[in-house]
Amino acid sequence: MTNILDLPLVARVRRNHAVEHATIHVLSARNPYLQLIGHTTLSGFTLYGWVRTEEVASAVAEALDRLRAGEYHLAVHPRCGTNLAVGGMLAGLAAFAAMFFPRRSKSRLGRLPDVMLATMVAMFIAQPLGLVVQARVTTLPEVGGMFVRRINRRQWGRLVIHEVTLSQE
Repeated sequence: MTNILDLPLVARVRRNHAVEHATIHVLSARNPYLQLIGHTTLSGFTLYGWVRTEEVASAVAEALDRLRAGEYHLAVHPRCGTNLAVGGMLAGLAAFAAMFFPRRSKSRLGRLPDVMLATMVAMFIAQPLGLVVQARVTTLPEVGGMFVRRINRRQWGRLVIHEVTLSQE
């Protein structure tokens, strides 16, 4: 039976996600005040934020080189949406459990402190768990023969968008 994470399209998105994170790590190390948002796609990734195209190209090249050299930690980023998704799911499950499986008979309003405590504990657990989910599920740092096919820059007012298209040899 095939693992869904090993399916070619899923593996491609996971690799692109790893390169996106590594690129953001490289750009952030060069400019700690840089504000970027990334979005992974089937063909590569998109960066939203004020950064020069030459810097993006250089950072992607460095990110690929460093991932190939085994710096797999670059594939995981603390501000990834995966962390938010894991946190939201855990908080929702914790709130549901606290609301519908009370330790003792209480009114709905009386269960509110239990719900709040359960969601806070869930959010505390979510950060390290989100990093584990990134490392094992949503990214794949084994980038092998990946290369940049092109980088397209667009600008809408003050918003700069770089679409990075990646390919595999």
